[in-house]
Amino acid sequence: MATAQDAADVIYFGGDVVTVNDAQPTAEAVAIKDGRILAVGRLQDLVARAQGTGTQLIDMAGTTMLPGFIDPHSHFLNAMTMEDQANVTAPPVGPASTAAEIVAELQRFAKAKSKAPGDLVMGYGYDENLLPGDHPLTRDDLDPAFPDTPVVVVHVSTHGAVLNSAALKKFGITAATPTPPGGIIARRPGTREPTGLLMETAWISLHEQMPVASQEQEPRQLRYAQDLYAAAGVTTAQDGATMAAQVEVLKRAADRGELFIDIISYPFIGELEKVLQAHPARTFGHYDKRFKLGGCKIMADGSPQGRTAYFTTPYLTGGPGGETDWKGEPTFPRDILDGMFRTCYDQGLQVIAHANGDAAIDTVLGAHAAATAGTAPKDRRTVVIHSQFVRRDQLQQYVDHQLIPSFYTEHTFFFGQAHIKNRGIAQASFISPMKTAIAMGLKPTNHTDFSVAPIDQMMVVWSAVNRRLRSGDILGPDERISPLDALKAITLHAAHAYFEEAEKGSIEPGKLADLVILDGNPLTVDPGAIKDIKVVETIKEGRTIYRAGS
Repeated sequence: MATAQDAADVIYFGGDVVTVNDAQPTAEAVAIKDGRILAVGRLQDLVARAQGTGTQLIDMAGTTMLPGFIDPHSHFLNAMTMEDQANVTAPPVGPASTAAEIVAELQRFAKAKSKAPGDLVMGYGYDENLLPGDHPLTRDDLDPAFPDTPVVVVHVSTHGAVLNSAALKKFGITAATPTPPGGIIARRPGTREPTGLLMETAWISLHEQMPVASQEQEPRQLRYAQDLYAAAGVTTAQDGATMAAQVEVLKRAADRGELFIDIISYPFIGELEKVLQAHPARTFGHYDKRFKLGGCKIMADGSPQGRTAYFTTPYLTGGPGGETDWKGEPTFPRDILDGMFRTCYDQGLQVIAHANGDAAIDTVLGAHAAATAGTAPKDRRTVVIHSQFVRRDQLQQYVDHQLIPSFYTEHTFFFGQAHIKNRGIAQASFISPMKTAIAMGLKPTNHTDFSVAPIDQMMVVWSAVNRRLRSGDILGPDERISPLDALKAITLHAAHAYFEEAEKGSIEPGKLADLVILDGNPLTVDPGAIKDIKVVETIKEGRTIYRAGS
């Protein structure tokens, strides 16, 4: 029996252990001490060397333990506001599959929340691609039910929104409002009168004016947001494109000791100067009470399902505002983008760059090359977020420049049919090419982009393994990967993208005891059933932060 000093706090046994460690893929038991993994191996051996008088033995009763899931890219702070927004997403995520159902859900929500006349009503998850008859939502759909109440319905991409007339008036959007570079204000045919749809840079300035929680509300909303992630088995979350004021929200929460999952913030490049005034570059890359500033978030284009992603060839369906011969537009001119990369790299900061279309990926590759020209090689771990429509030749440049693709295989299910319609079957079939990337030696991650898609890591794994459309057909069967490779994308590879592979991402002695217990084994169930696996328990540094049914 181990001495009190050497004894484990707890030993888990009696279920499958998927370590995501190629040197020791499975084990019978895992011992934990002081929030870290003490030993992994045969139960008999661990009991002999690590059991003490105070050691708790926990029988997992046939469930499966994995390393805690690491979120490669999402918008954590969006979860704080979702409690006060109507879910107008199409099934199976939400209830609204027509414009009328969107309006009805907004009305139900406004009544349930006792919204007073004039209060802003917000919804999230609107996707015009799933409305019947290609009828996009406009102010004309919203105005009859909300003649005086401002309504903002955020697009499923989060890159835009539809506003009713009262909201357009509230935010000063009129026929005279110029369309900003890199933005879209949809207009009624033959006029300059807005239809209500604002995208990209036309939306960003309004997004910054949306209501925020008071400091008194922050603890409750932060608990709500962390609970969502913990219930999905996530022990490390990202907030991509954090505004300066939002950085302070997370910093206050950390200082109050309210964070029970690790949160990594990547401030939006347009806010970086403000952030650096309060948090010098030397403070980035280090946790302080579970909060870490990771680097810079740069935007190169928009959303493929919103038809604002930037391509080298035209969309088959035109632009979201009726544009013809439409290839999308870059968010920033090339010289500005080059300067953004240079600013981040000169500060020694990691870059995560949003790029969906192949033309946007070209600009990111060019900006990275320009910013690093003449400099000494460095392990920067620059991440190209989404990399949805990356070309094969561009993947080779990822290898050459040591860039990390963070893919988004859930698009096959949620938006695959829209991509086929907008881009054609050949290009759509190569979205998020996980198998090709892995074969080339890359370490791709795979994300939800929450709140675009729900925080559901088993759905992420299922989509990478199966690549099924809503119809049940398979999109790009050659890019399907094994369940183990799909798990690596949200564990070990995600840890590597955060420079945290020595601490997280696999079940190995010495690493943090960040763990998740599932009611099924993703490696052994039928591949089609992976999405039905449920989280039983989530453990952060040896402490349970979520338990199903409690």
